[in-house]
Amino acid sequence: MDIIADILLAAGALGAGFYCLVLSRRLKRFNDLEKGVGGAVAVLSAQVDDLNKSLQTAQQVSDGSSKALQQLTGRAETVAQRLELMMASMHDIPEAGGAAAVKPDIEDEAMAAAYDADSQPGAEESEDAKPSGLMFVRHNRSQNRVA
Repeated sequence: MDIIADILLAAGALGAGFYCLVLSRRLKRFNDLEKGVGGAVAVLSAQVDDLNKSLQTAQQVSDGSSKALQQLTGRAETVAQRLELMMASMHDIPEAGGAAAVKPDIEDEAMAAAYDADSQPGAEESEDAKPSGLMFVRHNRSQNRVA
């Protein structure tokens, strides 16, 4: 009886050894850096690093765009206030017989003066950041009509 038990024990040990060998080979293929899951994990890790760099770059660009937009919005509000004041002050100008021909020229001069006053360099803005010349020009609509 002892011999049968020893034979079964040896057969079980050989079977377990063979099973471990098969599992070892499968695990090596599974963790292979080129074909298996290890390769997929390595590729995904590299992609995550690239995405993090892209995200940081996009955040920096959006912060810069946001600051530029805030500066432009502030300038636009300042110019709008000045234009409103100039338009309000034009009501004090007496109207003459040729008021229709004189008014557009006065408005153009007022807009040019407002833009020139805004284009003066401030303490916080540089000269390079501002465009030169008029951005908008009001045209007399009565001159554009054909009779």
